[in-house]
Amino acid sequence: MPAGSAVFGVSEFTTWPWPFERDVERYAANGIAGIEICEFKLNKADYSMQLALIPRAKLAVTSVQSTVHSIFPDSLAPQPSAPEDRIRHIRQAIERIAPHVPLGTPFIVITGAAPDRNTAMVYERCLSAFDELATFGQRHGVRIAFEPLNPVLFNTDTALWGLGNARQLVERVGHEALGLCVDTWNIFETPNLYDEIRGCGDRIFLVQVSQWQQPRSAADRRNLGEGAIDNAGIIRTLRDAGYTGYYVLEIFSGESLPDSLWRADLDAVLRVNRNVFGLIWEQSAR
Repeated sequence: MPAGSAVFGVSEFTTWPWPFERDVERYAANGIAGIEICEFKLNKADYSMQLALIPRAKLAVTSVQSTVHSIFPDSLAPQPSAPEDRIRHIRQAIERIAPHVPLGTPFIVITGAAPDRNTAMVYERCLSAFDELATFGQRHGVRIAFEPLNPVLFNTDTALWGLGNARQLVERVGHEALGLCVDTWNIFETPNLYDEIRGCGDRIFLVQVSQWQQPRSAADRRNLGEGAIDNAGIIRTLRDAGYTGYYVLEIFSGESLPDSLWRADLDAVLRVNRNVFGLIWEQSAR
């Protein structure tokens, strides 16, 4: 990636098979500048020793995904089922991780799936839940980034899709420590997408990138440059709208797929996406 460009990080979901220590080592070795921490890879007894490896490797912490990161059950964490218990898990993750990350680091949250398809109830419950978490996060020096998911994940992982609907929810909560995680794989089909991005203003706390093909499972994303998403156009609009934060590669690629990226050479995956993002960044400036 050319000097002076955006900071490109990688979510630990992208290298799911690797342990935390290998993520830190190989991200740094492959010229990755930042890491999105995924709590499920941390030692349950003590996070501090592992998290201390990040600054030693000169990696920036872009964001955090707690093991439970939805208000209602989702496919990654179906238990516990009660929103109150799930919020408690997210608060505990903030308490444990916040002292080891920079001020303002976003913790990503989603709605989870709607019980009995009652999306109205989930929406109203998330208004209060996100306000509570934003207040709690702010007290610990971090922020909350709500991520709307792709409609293919409706009824399994989310009760809300589309950047416009997500922006409306964040605006209704109206908390300064609550913003948005814009994942290009999740939002690229949003109606009037570029207008919605411009309307988000400084509410965008994080951007995630990958590529889309018609999914063969719930975890079937592709390397940058291998699909239908106009990442350069989206990033150009984000830049024009004033976004100056991190860009994070997040790829889910189920190991049952015949060409699963999780079973590929993950060092090569890191290098390919780092290099292609550099080209996308150059294109977005035109």
